[in-house]
Amino acid sequence: MRLSVTSESFPLAEVFTISRGSKTAAEVVTVRVSDGRAEGWGECVPYARYNETIASVSAEVEGLPEDFDRRVLQSLLPAGAARNAVDCALWDLEAKRAGKRVWDLAGLPRPGPEITAYTLSLGEPDAMEAAARKHAHRPLLKIKLGTADDMARLEAVRRGAPKSRIIVDANEGWSTEVYSDLAPHMVRLGVALVEQPLPAGEDDMLAEIARPLPVCADESCHDSSTLAALKGKYDVINIKLDKTGGLTEALRLREAALADGYRIMVGCMVGTSLAMAPATVVAQGAMVTDLDGPLLLAQDRDEPLKFDEAGVHPPTPGLWG
Repeated sequence: MRLSVTSESFPLAEVFTISRGSKTAAEVVTVRVSDGRAEGWGECVPYARYNETIASVSAEVEGLPEDFDRRVLQSLLPAGAARNAVDCALWDLEAKRAGKRVWDLAGLPRPGPEITAYTLSLGEPDAMEAAARKHAHRPLLKIKLGTADDMARLEAVRRGAPKSRIIVDANEGWSTEVYSDLAPHMVRLGVALVEQPLPAGEDDMLAEIARPLPVCADESCHDSSTLAALKGKYDVINIKLDKTGGLTEALRLREAALADGYRIMVGCMVGTSLAMAPATVVAQGAMVTDLDGPLLLAQDRDEPLKFDEAGVHPPTPGLWG
């Protein structure tokens, strides 16, 4: 088996800002695996929050042995971006070898479109209200918060998009006191879910205080090994393939989480349609699908995912799987 790894940059249509900083491009790592007859590919987005860089992820992939399969891969690399790109490339390769779609190989029903959130980046209240008004036709908006003046931002977005369903992502930016103050206002404004209000590792108070709206674990939930620590603190978990280390573990985590009574959100880093394609398989029937990465790009992959009023559609064979 031949394996290659490259880094690529895809410019964004607009600057994207969260509480940790801003970006103007999606910086991704693309992995290709070939057996000489067929080639599969996958994409990951290294994330500084998890001490990942383009260089470190590329080095992890390049350090793999010459011969392994998806099962062996799970023990060769830890959960994270590098394993994600390789795992998804192997799924794609297996599908091409078999002449089948990935969901058939996984024993899953054929996926359909899922309504996806569209993310409004963090900004001043007036700017966020204008962005909300521009995207008020979308059924589901996700707003980035996690700094001072978030109450004004919440009010502004609701004014701009009075009919849209809204979810909030605090990106670990609040204290227990701030969350408790904002929670009843989020309920009043019709917010459907709040994502990671407290820092991972400092979220035990979520088991002690009222949770008047569903609280979703993002940075606190990576793979199935992290699920037990969430008990009593969260109602929903956000499955991202760059955290789970690929589709193989993402499907395992979804099954375990549902068995434990959690609802499911499927999210993404800012990447291309190639990164979102495997996640559409995991997102079937999720409470929240947040796979809008390609909608934020000025340029995407050839044969990109289709987005329309029905949501994000599963990939064509020419893209992945």
